[in-house]
Amino acid sequence: MVDVLEEHLRWQKQERASRGMEWSPASCVFTTRTGEPLDAANVRRDFKAMVRKAGLKPEWTPRELRHSFVSLLSDHGIPLETIALLVGHSSQVTTEAVYRKQLRPVITKGAEAVDDIFAEDQEGEEAEDPGESDAVA
Repeated sequence: MVDVLEEHLRWQKQERASRGMEWSPASCVFTTRTGEPLDAANVRRDFKAMVRKAGLKPEWTPRELRHSFVSLLSDHGIPLETIALLVGHSSQVTTEAVYRKQLRPVITKGAEAVDDIFAEDQEGEEAEDPGESDAVA
């Protein structure tokens, strides 16, 4: 990852030099097109452009990425304490109450219930098959 980030920084400096622009004294790797540090408005604007280009719903925001990150880690067995540290929460209470959306157990329970319902229907159809009663008569 460090190699990729260093390569990105080299590319940015070359782009600036080729256009006659000075590199921002902030020396950030992720910047605006003029080399200035990103602010929330820049991130939201660029994120919306990426969402549109990907063909996703325009309502998506960077915040959904945070929720998805927490949920995916949780779903893969990462301890809640570790996830809280990764997302910068001082306590796991916020992580659990606000961010973690574990869908898999809900989906699994729903799928199991539907399987049971259809299994019962199929058993009932086999017992009441009119073709069998005609063959016996």
